[in-house]
Amino acid sequence: MDVLHMIVIVVLCAGTAWAAHAGAAVFHDGLRPVIPEFLEGRMRRPELGSVAFGLSVGFIASVGISFTLSTGILNPWLLFLSTDIIGIISPRRWIAPILGGAWGALVLTSLSALNTVLTGFPVDLIGAMGTLSDPVVAGFALFPLVAIFMQFGWKKGAIATGITLLVRQLVVVFTPIFPESIQVFVGVLLLVIFAVINDRKNKPEKTSDDTNVLTERTARIRKNAPWLMIIGGLIAVAANIGIFAGSEVSIFVLAEAYAVEGAARTTLVNQAAMAEFMRGLGFIPLIATTAITTGVYGVAGLTFVYVVGYLAPHPLIALVGGAVVILVEIMLLNVIGRGLGKFPSIRAASDSIRSSMITVMEFALLIGSINAVIHMGGYTGFFIGAMIYFINELTGRRIMRMAIGPVAAIVTGLLLNVLYLVGLFPL
Repeated sequence: MDVLHMIVIVVLCAGTAWAAHAGAAVFHDGLRPVIPEFLEGRMRRPELGSVAFGLSVGFIASVGISFTLSTGILNPWLLFLSTDIIGIISPRRWIAPILGGAWGALVLTSLSALNTVLTGFPVDLIGAMGTLSDPVVAGFALFPLVAIFMQFGWKKGAIATGITLLVRQLVVVFTPIFPESIQVFVGVLLLVIFAVINDRKNKPEKTSDDTNVLTERTARIRKNAPWLMIIGGLIAVAANIGIFAGSEVSIFVLAEAYAVEGAARTTLVNQAAMAEFMRGLGFIPLIATTAITTGVYGVAGLTFVYVVGYLAPHPLIALVGGAVVILVEIMLLNVIGRGLGKFPSIRAASDSIRSSMITVMEFALLIGSINAVIHMGGYTGFFIGAMIYFINELTGRRIMRMAIGPVAAIVTGLLLNVLYLVGLFPL
């Protein structure tokens, strides 16, 4: 176990648990609007704790655990949703960081032990899970086109698809550039162009700001800026040293990157950084709006600290860069809020980006999971994995679509090993 890894994760989880207890920042976007109810005396801490648990436990059990087992990389659903709960239910502020740090240490030590156990299984679960990420990069690159279809209809969507396909193939044939990177850039550029044209055509009325509310809420965030900067810096360090990924759009690409060396790793890490940057742009309206209206920030800010972590050449640079990014974001919150009010099509485009990212990642992870179960157990594996998916769909979708693929792959691997042990699945 690397001592640096342990120190970073323990201190980071201690910090995020403290921030949740103090009401300074949480990870779950749905929890943020509820916290002022507690801070302003309309809700007791046990009630807030039950809300935090109800909102987060499903994500921890599905997305958090399954993504980490699939990749060997920690993620915010596993770490920060848990510290949201831990911090909020802690009866004293000094207890919150102790419990949060203990959670970080437990997760990090358990990950290594779990990986050792799973690697020793007769049916290769860990190796097969590596194929799960194969469609993710190509699938993610489709999100701008899906967003254009969602927001502007099939005609503009078809035009954008044709242009993007042409540019992609020119890149493939005539350059050594990673085509998915250019594909994402062209798609987002077209999306913004369509949004600007729409605003100019419709000439939306300017919306008024509630300056007093904005000032009051953002003042509270600015008061907590030093602590939020420390957390942001530590998140960037965790991403920089290769043990943490910020979201679903980068975690599988990073898993591929850490399995290779040299230029191939650099290319994949850059791809993960670009994907994370694009995702961050799509989430600005949600995170900034809830922060401004509640006075509670996100533990990762607007999530651009992940990009800093991936690209920084050294952990110390990542630490400083992450802290600076959080400070700049906090200083710009009022400006972002006013800007979103004046450009409704850009705001809607961000919403479309967020929805399209979820759609394409659900699709890519399902395809990747089918690859994994077939790799593990042929069409017996396919039978088990497919039925887990359909049972989830037909019983009210108890596990969210983005997580059901990886969950089905893990459960399939475990069941195949049980069948092997009782003599019903020959290798």
